[in-house]
Amino acid sequence: MPSRRERANAIRALSMDAVQKANSGHPGAPMGMADIAEVLWRDYLKHNPSNPEFADRDRFVMSNGHGSMLVYSLLHLTGYDLGIEDLKQFRQMGSRTPGHPEYGYTPGVETTTGPLGQGLANAVGFALAEKVMAAQFNRDGHSIVDHNTYVFLGDGCMMEGISHEVSALAGTLGLGKLIAFYDDNGISIDGEVEGWFTDDTPKRFEAYGWLVIRNVDGHDAEEIKIAIETARKSAQPTLICCKTTIGFGSPNKQGKEDCHGAPLGNDEIALTRAALGWNHGPFEIPSEIYAEWDAKDAGATAEAEWNQRFAAYAAAYPELASEFTRRVKGELPADFAEKATAYIAEVAAKGETIASRKASQNALNAFGPLLPEFLGGSADLAGSNLTLWKGCKGVSAEDASGNYMYYGVREFGMSAIMNGVALHGGLVPYGATFLVFMEYACNAVRMAALMKKRVLYVYTHDSIGLGEDGPTHQPIEQLASLRSTPNLNTWRPCDAVESAVAWKCAIERNDGPSALIFSRQNLAHQHRDAAQLADVARGGYVLKDCAGEPELILIATGSEVGLAMQACEQLAVQGRQVRVVSMPSTSVFDQQDAAYKQAVLPLQVGARIAIEAAHADFWYKYVGLEGRIIGMTTFGESAPAPALFEHFGFTVENILETAAELLDA
Repeated sequence: MPSRRERANAIRALSMDAVQKANSGHPGAPMGMADIAEVLWRDYLKHNPSNPEFADRDRFVMSNGHGSMLVYSLLHLTGYDLGIEDLKQFRQMGSRTPGHPEYGYTPGVETTTGPLGQGLANAVGFALAEKVMAAQFNRDGHSIVDHNTYVFLGDGCMMEGISHEVSALAGTLGLGKLIAFYDDNGISIDGEVEGWFTDDTPKRFEAYGWLVIRNVDGHDAEEIKIAIETARKSAQPTLICCKTTIGFGSPNKQGKEDCHGAPLGNDEIALTRAALGWNHGPFEIPSEIYAEWDAKDAGATAEAEWNQRFAAYAAAYPELASEFTRRVKGELPADFAEKATAYIAEVAAKGETIASRKASQNALNAFGPLLPEFLGGSADLAGSNLTLWKGCKGVSAEDASGNYMYYGVREFGMSAIMNGVALHGGLVPYGATFLVFMEYACNAVRMAALMKKRVLYVYTHDSIGLGEDGPTHQPIEQLASLRSTPNLNTWRPCDAVESAVAWKCAIERNDGPSALIFSRQNLAHQHRDAAQLADVARGGYVLKDCAGEPELILIATGSEVGLAMQACEQLAVQGRQVRVVSMPSTSVFDQQDAAYKQAVLPLQVGARIAIEAAHADFWYKYVGLEGRIIGMTTFGESAPAPALFEHFGFTVENILETAAELLDA
C-alpha cells in the first residue's frame, strides 16, 4: 500500500509537471502543502466527487489561489470529472484548469480565488452561511446542515488587510466550523518575508478569538491529524499554523522564492523525482495510488447517509424540508413575482416624494417577509443606509437564526463575505455602505461579477446631493466604475417606483450581482402609465414624450430625472419637441433588443443632453460626440446640497441654456 508521503508526492508530481508543460504557474505552494492536503482530503473532507453539489458537503477553499495545481491535482486524484488531459491543458485557452481556481470552470472548485485574502473572506462567508442555515433549519435529533469549511492560505493572504476584517468578525461570531491552514513557509515573491512581514500572526488571531494551533510540522501527518482533530472540536474558528518548505522535494529550489511563481525546469524536475523517489514519467500516476486516493465510494456513502437523515427530517418537518430544498436550489418563492408586482403598483398609486434610500427600506419591508432567504447587513451604517426592515433579527454567536448582519466598518470584508454566503447557497445576501466607500470593496464586487452570483450591493448617499460632508464622501467616479464592470447590473432609481423595481429585478436575477444606488435627499414621484411602469425593468424608457418626433432628448438618472422633467416642461412652453428618458440601469438597457433601444433613443435624433451628478465622460456613449453632458468633471465641495447643485450647474436654467446652444447651433 502506498505511504502517505507517496500519495502526497502524486500531488507534487502532477503540480510540477503541469506547470512545466504550461511553462507558467506556481509549483512551490502545491509541493509545500501536499502533505497537509493528503491528510485533510483523505481522512476528513466530506465530499462526493460524483456529485460536487452535494448539499451538506464540506467546503474547501484555496485562498492562495496561485497554487491552483494543488486543487486540480486533488480533484483529479479523488475522482472528480477532471481527467489527466485537463491537467495537461493547465493555463491554456478554454481549459477547465485555468491559472487560478475559477468558480464554474472546474467541478469541485467552490469559489474563484487569486486576489489574495478574498478566499479567506469567502471561507468566512461559507462558515457564516452554514451557521445561519443550521440555526434556521436544524431541529432536535435532525441535523441536516452540519459541515465544515476548510481554507488554505499563505503569507500573502495574511498581509492583505481583508484578512483582519473577516477574521475579526469570524471570531466574534464564533464560527467554529471554520478551519484555516496557514502555509507558514516564510517566502513570498520578493523573497524571505522576514524583511517585511514580522507580525506575530498567532497572537493576532488569538486576539480575534480564534483557537490557534502553533508550530505544526506541515510535513508530519500525525501532527497535522492531531491539529485537525483539535480544531474540529473547537467552538471558535481555528488557525493551524503549519511550518512548511515551499517547493518541498526540489533539491536546489525548495525553500526559495525561485519555485514560487516559475516552473522548476526539466533538469530540476528530474532531480526532484529522484529526491522524492518518484520513479514515474510526467503525468503518470500508478494505479495503486489512484486507488488509494479515489473518494467516489466514500463520497457516495456520505451523501447516502445524509439523504437518509434528510428523509427522516422531511417526515418530521415536511414544510421545513420543502423550504430547505427550494432555498438550496436558489429558487424564489412561487408567489414572489406576483406580490412584488402588486407592491410596485401600490407604490405607483401612492406617489410619495421621499428619498430613494427610504423607498429602498420600504421595499425591504414589503419584500423581506416574502424572502426568508434574505441575509441583510450594513458596514456600520444601518441608520443611514436604511437596510433594517421590520422583520430583521441580528445574527450573533449565541443565536445565528437571524437574517441581518452587523458587519462593522468593514466594507471590503462585508462584500467578500457576502460572495461566500451566495456561493454556499440557501441565502440571498445584501449589504450596504455609502457609494463612495464601494472603493474599499470594489475588488470583491468584481469577483461577484466574475462568478455571476446573486449578491446585492446597496449604496446610498449617491451624489453631491449628500451635501455638507464634502468631497471625501461625495461620489463622482464610482458610478462609472460600477457600470463598466462586466456582468454587474447597476441601478440608480429616480423615485420610489424605480427603487422598488430595482429591488425586484436584483432579487430575481440569478446570473450575476446588482448594485442598487440610492439618494439621501427626497426625490419627486414621477407619473407613469401601465406601459411605462412595465418598461422600468428594461433599464431605460420614455418617461415623458412629445406629440411628434422629438428634436431633443434629455437623458437622466436618479435625482436628476426630476430636473429633466422640469426643464422639459419649460422647453415645451417654448414650442420645443422634447423627450425625457429615465435610465435607471444603463447595463440593463444595453441588453435590450435593437428595436426597443431605437424606440427609446432613435438614432435620427442627434440632439441629446445627459444629466447626472456623476462623472460626465460615461455618457458620451448615449449622447455622441455632438451631444452635451451636464455632469461632474471635478470633485465636489462641502456645502448644503441645494448650493452644490446650483454651483455645479444642475439647474433648470443650465439645462435650458444647454438646450438652446445645442438646438440653435
